[in-house]
Amino acid sequence: MSVILGPHPRVTPDSDADVIVGIRAFVIGTKETEEAAGGGADCHSQASGHWIVDTPIANPMSGYCEYKASRRAWGINALGTIVVEVETRSGHVGVGVSIGGEPACFVVESHLSRFVVGQDPHCVELMWDQMFRASLNYGRKGLVVQAISAVDLAIWDVLGKVSGRPVYDLLGGKTKGRLPVYATTARPDLAKKLGFQGGKFPLPYGPGDGDAGMRANIERIKAVRESVGPDFPIMVDCYMSLTATYTVELARRIDREVPGGVKWIEEFLPPDDYEGYAEVKRRVSTTLLTTGEHEYTRWGFRQLLERKCADVLQPDITWCGGITEARRIVALASCYDVPVVPHGSSVYSYHLQYAFPSCPIAEFLILSPKGDEIVPLFGKTFTDEPLPAGGFIDLPRRPGFGVTLNRAELDLRRPFSGGLPRGLGEAEAEKDARTPTQSDWLGRAAAIPCVAVSDAEMESARAAVGGGSAATAADAAAASAAAAASPAHAAAASAAVGPPAAP
Repeated sequence: MSVILGPHPRVTPDSDADVIVGIRAFVIGTKETEEAAGGGADCHSQASGHWIVDTPIANPMSGYCEYKASRRAWGINALGTIVVEVETRSGHVGVGVSIGGEPACFVVESHLSRFVVGQDPHCVELMWDQMFRASLNYGRKGLVVQAISAVDLAIWDVLGKVSGRPVYDLLGGKTKGRLPVYATTARPDLAKKLGFQGGKFPLPYGPGDGDAGMRANIERIKAVRESVGPDFPIMVDCYMSLTATYTVELARRIDREVPGGVKWIEEFLPPDDYEGYAEVKRRVSTTLLTTGEHEYTRWGFRQLLERKCADVLQPDITWCGGITEARRIVALASCYDVPVVPHGSSVYSYHLQYAFPSCPIAEFLILSPKGDEIVPLFGKTFTDEPLPAGGFIDLPRRPGFGVTLNRAELDLRRPFSGGLPRGLGEAEAEKDARTPTQSDWLGRAAAIPCVAVSDAEMESARAAVGGGSAATAADAAAASAAAAASPAHAAAASAAVGPPAAP
């Protein structure tokens, strides 16, 4: 029995609403120009010699010798950045970024745009729900949700500008005066000198490197611990590269052989291996276990929570569904007393974390080539991306996310321009024309003919088609019964069945 008591009329913006009149999706030129711009939203689009490119990092492709030397060898940066703009009637422009490059641009311009243009930017829930539902047949995770994320972030940015308020205000206001920050880097010792409150570094080797690789991992963790002292928190990022058995052994050896241990072991299994995560969680109690960087939407995170897979969740706000979905994930996690520490998504995650008490600390990727200085996570994408100082992030009180797209230094290219080329009035008229009345809609199914077929008619039809299959006989019997009921139905049914089989 449905709880719905009547139809929901279509949402139409108020006449004075500052509606969205345009949406545009860009890439940052070629791979070379994106690298020159500091990688944009794709932190792996870096030139050779950068630590994130050339440091040994265990990953899902490490088992293949031709791809283990660098993640770029198997195309970790193949798609690149997407930059989405939404513009309102009054000229306010919001910006959201993610990864996905030209394929994501196509999804935005040719499909998602119809759910955004003409809408009031306050209707974030409506737009998100329509984008997600309309792409279920080919989306749900991965690139499509990353495209939705970029659109959603652009909408929140423009909503803040229309309202004259920062996004963290729209989410409920600050829950902390300053946001503590830890660093992800190849050099936690330098991160400590730069004032960060902890340091995370990549695990070099995986199961494919055998016992020698395990020994080298332990030596690397020991060396990092010795370089920062006993009290500085260190974490190990395994980037989906291990097995449950290997992870349990790694945790056991860290506990036994590394004085001071590590704060957490991160993303040690592929993201869909919920049972594997739960097994490791049951068997390891000497360190925290974290994951979620490559998980999508509340439904994926519900699996992690219900199966008790992790101590900390790490959604990427530019991938998991944007602010609209991330706030649901944070709320869901709070029911389980599981903190949320988003994967490094810079200013977009900072606003979320300011607004929720269960987001205790932020991640900052140190993307200087040698890990020795603080540079913007999104490279040259923005002119004013906030940077940490003294181990904290302080956000300026500016509308939206408070950042400005750096048009002067970005080679922004719009590969598609599907969008809605017609005017808003025409778009609204088209939506009206597509919206059926409740009585017409519920009457459509009743108009479909349904003809009862008796056993005798079934046997007669089977003989008529030369003893064919039961399905063919049923079709023929339906045609015969329909003929008796209605000549029009008879013609349609006969056409569907076709001529009888040759004897």
